[in-house]
Amino acid sequence: MRIAPMIAVCLVLAGCNTLPPVADVMTQPAELAPMTRTGFTVENLPPPRRPIDVAVYAFPDLSGANEPVEDFASLSRAVTQGGAHLLVDVLSDVGNGRWFAISERTGVDNLLRERQIIEQTQNAYQGVSTLPPLRFAGTLIEGAIVGYDSNDITGGVGASFLGIGSSVEYRRDVVTVSMRAVSVSNGRVLASTTTTKTVYSALVRNGLFQFTSVDKFLEIESGYSRNEPEIFAVKEALELGVLSLILDGVESGEWAFANPQQGQEILNSFKRLEEQRFALR
Repeated sequence: MRIAPMIAVCLVLAGCNTLPPVADVMTQPAELAPMTRTGFTVENLPPPRRPIDVAVYAFPDLSGANEPVEDFASLSRAVTQGGAHLLVDVLSDVGNGRWFAISERTGVDNLLRERQIIEQTQNAYQGVSTLPPLRFAGTLIEGAIVGYDSNDITGGVGASFLGIGSSVEYRRDVVTVSMRAVSVSNGRVLASTTTTKTVYSALVRNGLFQFTSVDKFLEIESGYSRNEPEIFAVKEALELGVLSLILDGVESGEWAFANPQQGQEILNSFKRLEEQRFALR
């Protein structure tokens, strides 16, 4: 009879954790990656005066950061090693695909090998190859994931009374991305930007510790942790970087919106947002 109220309290605390049932977690179907707020802005950007021919060869992880683990050394990387693939995906979505004409370069070895097979086959049977030349790009998108700072901010709060307590802990990491647009004709850097995105992790614990007799005690714990996927953080940093490159290029006259007035309004809104962020610091 003394234990029953304690168990009831712990069940109430555990009910606040709002975790889905295990069966539901294990049977979740595959789905498209969720769109970020920045991604929605990038995808709905007004069209350019003319598409920009670009290519991405690589977008490596230069942070050198391993996955943060407190109890042992981890060799797993803290951020994704597929930055180039994410960047191509972001570029293909800008303005619903109207801003950039992307030439395949991350898998160019496979592309050249397959073209060679086609040319050899056509020469053998037709005596001539009808394969058109590869499309070239006038602009290279270069850059890297240059930083991943773990435990940038840590903290928490908790309370306990008569053996019944609850606590919340959180941690903030920061991923930094650097990106630039380079002219192929003369090697000039047309635009450059650096963006950051925070990655939050939280841990919630509930517990009960109570002596039920002189030599017996009851201990019940519940809790869960939630970690923001770093790959989505990297993608959102890339989206903001691409948006910043576009607006920098518009401001310097390297490219332009099809509707200059509409483009100027977007540029002014972006500048006001940056000023507000700077004021909050």
